[in-house]
Amino acid sequence: MCGIVGYIGNRDVVDVLLKGLTNLEYRGYDSSGIALNDEGNIKIFKALGKLGNLKGLLKEQEKNIIDPVAGIGHIRWATHGSPTEDNAHPHTCNCGKLVLVHNGIIENFKDLREELIKKGCIFKSQTDTETIAHLVAQEYDAVKDLKKAVTKAVKRLNGAYAICVMYKDEPDKIVVARKNAPLLIGIGQNEHFIASDIPAVIEYTSQVVYLDDMEVGVVKKDEFHVYDVEGNEVNKKIEKLPFEPVALSKRGYKHFMLKEIHEQPDVIRNVLNGKLYDIDEKIILNEVKIDKETLKNLQRIEIIACGTSLHAAMVGKYLIEDFCGIAVDVEASSEYIYRKTVTNEHTLVIGVSQSGETADTITAIKQAKKKGAHVLIITNRPDSAMAREADSLIPINAGIEVSVAATKSFTAQLMSFYMLAMFLAEIKGSVPKDILKELKHDIIQLPTLIDEILTHKEPIQRCARLFANTKDFIYIARGINLATAYEGALKLKEISYINATGYPAGELKHGPIAMLDESMPVLSILMEGKVYEKILSNSEEAKARNARLIALTSSQDKTLDDLFEVVLRIPKVNELLSPVLASVPLQLLAYYIAEFLGKDVDQPRNLAKSVTVE
Repeated sequence: MCGIVGYIGNRDVVDVLLKGLTNLEYRGYDSSGIALNDEGNIKIFKALGKLGNLKGLLKEQEKNIIDPVAGIGHIRWATHGSPTEDNAHPHTCNCGKLVLVHNGIIENFKDLREELIKKGCIFKSQTDTETIAHLVAQEYDAVKDLKKAVTKAVKRLNGAYAICVMYKDEPDKIVVARKNAPLLIGIGQNEHFIASDIPAVIEYTSQVVYLDDMEVGVVKKDEFHVYDVEGNEVNKKIEKLPFEPVALSKRGYKHFMLKEIHEQPDVIRNVLNGKLYDIDEKIILNEVKIDKETLKNLQRIEIIACGTSLHAAMVGKYLIEDFCGIAVDVEASSEYIYRKTVTNEHTLVIGVSQSGETADTITAIKQAKKKGAHVLIITNRPDSAMAREADSLIPINAGIEVSVAATKSFTAQLMSFYMLAMFLAEIKGSVPKDILKELKHDIIQLPTLIDEILTHKEPIQRCARLFANTKDFIYIARGINLATAYEGALKLKEISYINATGYPAGELKHGPIAMLDESMPVLSILMEGKVYEKILSNSEEAKARNARLIALTSSQDKTLDDLFEVVLRIPKVNELLSPVLASVPLQLLAYYIAEFLGKDVDQPRNLAKSVTVE
């Protein structure tokens, strides 16, 4: 959830750190700070709130910064301790010679803290991170070597961490370590970069090394080395970054979210590229290692995800059960990991995550692997921790998504589930070829249909203005679009802070109908198909309670204009594919309502892009 950046080299260290932190702002944060090894002294600068406050502080302190040779920076999303300057990173030890930044959560920090206090350590913050700083400093006093001190310290840490450490008396290096939290080293000419995510370094280098769990790195200006916790050097593979710096540009859009909504037609094309060549050809998923025998032995499928990815998983369940007749369970990762599951070697476990670093989901898939399950990962980051755990992989190819609210990554996840469901159906022979052929034909048309929606946004903008001041919102749907209702409500909650809830339309009368009156908007997702008439009846029930009705529909039936206050029409589409189209107007509706209300669309309060703590 937090962001780390580090640099050692001949560039302006402060400038590199601030640019890196700026490119990590999308992750969500409440404070920021940097530490510099400057003329033989450790200098720390922290500020609450937006990164602009830190930049202002550094401008004021410019005369006190002489010629730093290395630096580390951090943006913090509070876990232990409220957002205060003392709790902001970087943290230091009592003598002030050692300084450290940290992502993750240390589960045994209280025990370590008590031990360190007895040894004379004085704590200034409420954080678990400060415990690591004191612990490394204690180890350094014994071994007088920063790498050895960090290695000894991390062996005592339980939980998740990515850390960068500098020491006053070893100005030529930054020492890094990780476990269950992402960290990479960017490689340059006589310079090296450190970051928790690609955007922080993409402007400077296209070559990186990813640290694996329980590895320690020593990063210098002209070289770097990586070791395991026993001190053995590890030969690391240098990898090329999959993204370009232009991905971080808004390209003329007011917000990243709006840009990313408009990128969805191309995102669908990217997902289909290499997988669907022709409607007469089979789906190709080169990194999915499931054959007919594996499929035959499957007793069940479990899909594990969080947030928006969980809603994509619900669509995936519908498709796989419909196409393949295999029982599919969908569960929030945070629930899966704390109960006894019936996962075994006859289970396919599908983990879904935009970042591939979602802590709950990582823990869940590791548990599943231990029980013998085949693990398939659907992620936007084939370089991520989850991807490295995978037996099979579907990269969603959405590109960097900067806005905290997921839009294009959700659509890419949906498309990946369509590809997977058809892939499994073709292996099993469970769907007639002519039906799959028709579905493939319709899938290829989806980018054009979304382009049509994006070209005619005015009705959605008018609807947003009309309902921007409401305090509550209900979304209803049935069948495959129930997940669309959940996702539409989540989007509105995330960026406008309006209390929005998705319900199965048939459940409205079993309780929620008590909330309906003339102040309550109800948005009905009315896609033509087998549940159309049922949802229409449920909408009538809401109308009878004076609710304000909005229809999102593929129907051209003009009588809807009499029942609904607002009718938002999308192109006619196969009901099975309707979630892909229906999600786009709901994303736009949430966006325009938040914009009219003056909310921080790309960085909504309290949220983080990549949730790397359980």
